[in-house]
Amino acid sequence: MTGVKYYSEEGLRKLEEELNQLISIERPAISRQIAEARDKGDLSENAEYDAAKEAQGMLELKISKLEELIRNARIIDESKLDTSKVLILSNVKIKNLKNNAVMTYTIVPESEADLKTGKISVNSPIAKGLLGKKRGDKVEIQVPAGIITFEIIDISR
Repeated sequence: MTGVKYYSEEGLRKLEEELNQLISIERPAISRQIAEARDKGDLSENAEYDAAKEAQGMLELKISKLEELIRNARIIDESKLDTSKVLILSNVKIKNLKNNAVMTYTIVPESEADLKTGKISVNSPIAKGLLGKKRGDKVEIQVPAGIITFEIIDISR
């Protein structure tokens, strides 16, 4: 039993799209593979049939886990988020005070993190250091390269 997990609307939509893909495309494809392997005769020595049945079992497990995730998902209401401090789903513009580099990150649930698109996990060291802080705050954050001081330039939704 998984507990409640929070998602942005986009994150939940991606889960639902993945589930739909598994049910409407992959499930029928595996059923066809099983039928084709069964048509080849003796099932006791049919490696294709065994492999297809195992793939079917794995797929059904994945489908049931996704269904449970979606059932227990809660959407974070972005319209109610406070932009006076850093929260989950905040867009945060920060400046590295050591080299003056400016970066913008969106703090997202763990399952939606994607550094390439600037989405960092709420559980990452940088996000943990920023949570609850306000515009203008200077924060020291322990990162793999050492301690870096960041200034929060802006917070938005």
